[in-house]
Amino acid sequence: MMKIMNDSLNTHSKEAVELLKQLIATPSFSKEEDKTADIIESFLKSKGIEAQRYLNNVWAKNQHYDESKPTILLNSHHDTVKPNKGYTLDPFQPIEQDGKLYGLGSNDAGGCLVSLIATFLHFYKQRDLKYNLVLAATAEEEISGKNGVEVLLPLLPSIDFGIVGEPTLLNMAVAEKGLLVLDCTAHGKAGHAAREEGDNAIYKALKDIEWFRSYKYDKVSDLLGPMKMSVTIINAGTQHNVVPHECKFTVDIRVNELYTFEEVLDIIHNNVECEVQPRSIRLRSTAIAIDHPLVQAGMALGRTYYGSPTTSDKALMKFPALKIGPGDSARSHTADEYIFVEEIYEGVEMYIQLLEKIL
Repeated sequence: MMKIMNDSLNTHSKEAVELLKQLIATPSFSKEEDKTADIIESFLKSKGIEAQRYLNNVWAKNQHYDESKPTILLNSHHDTVKPNKGYTLDPFQPIEQDGKLYGLGSNDAGGCLVSLIATFLHFYKQRDLKYNLVLAATAEEEISGKNGVEVLLPLLPSIDFGIVGEPTLLNMAVAEKGLLVLDCTAHGKAGHAAREEGDNAIYKALKDIEWFRSYKYDKVSDLLGPMKMSVTIINAGTQHNVVPHECKFTVDIRVNELYTFEEVLDIIHNNVECEVQPRSIRLRSTAIAIDHPLVQAGMALGRTYYGSPTTSDKALMKFPALKIGPGDSARSHTADEYIFVEEIYEGVEMYIQLLEKIL
């Protein structure tokens, strides 16, 4: 990547690392992000930026925002999952060692967030940009909560397209699988296990579970591959000598961009006997066109593109959005999570170069 780091950008990048350390040191589990929202809001205001806040979401417009111009959203999240039991380091102690910055949320998605904030600062005072910029640091991404980007978007100016900061090794996730979770119930009839009584709901469920395991959808995406269905939870019975009258199980379905949720549900209803109840139809598969100016700008910078198997806030956006950022998705939610400090510098540089090609 071509080096564009002048003194101002270097300062922004250093400040981004220090801001990330503050965020790591402040617990921000989903729905409990008020303290990190305070930090982000205070940081922006210290830079003379009129930051606005709704719940635990913080956002701002560039200084010379012009309603007549189209608008680009720069978005990432500041909530984290809870640390798993494998941690050997204090998850809330930002430790910089051997070029790595350790801490919960450092990789997912703190490095992306602070890189986008630094990028926003770089462009904040510039005049005559072709696009407006809106920065949004949002909550509840890790639980796909409704009080995060979903509740904030209606309060923002109209957005034409966006960048969603998630760890992608700075490559472009142009498509993303949707998530459809089903709660299924097979109904039988209770009876005594010692006699020929009842209708065993477990046996009825097994037939449907086998269908979920073996069914192959016809349409295979070039970017996202085939559809994937996994039975992940099963629960039935009350005691050993009673034939269970119902069996409940959960199905996790990753939907490629070639199917709508409605099409998937129709296929399922036509093939299983159990009762099927989707938990939500919000987290749909998404794709941004390869010929979109944002993707073309990334390709001109040597960035490759791919389809992502994981879901992000991109799923809740009704406008084109590109998922891209420093860090590695493979490190997300792992013990002793970290990001390379150099990755943050590279993230700031890449975001700026990407936007300079279209601004």
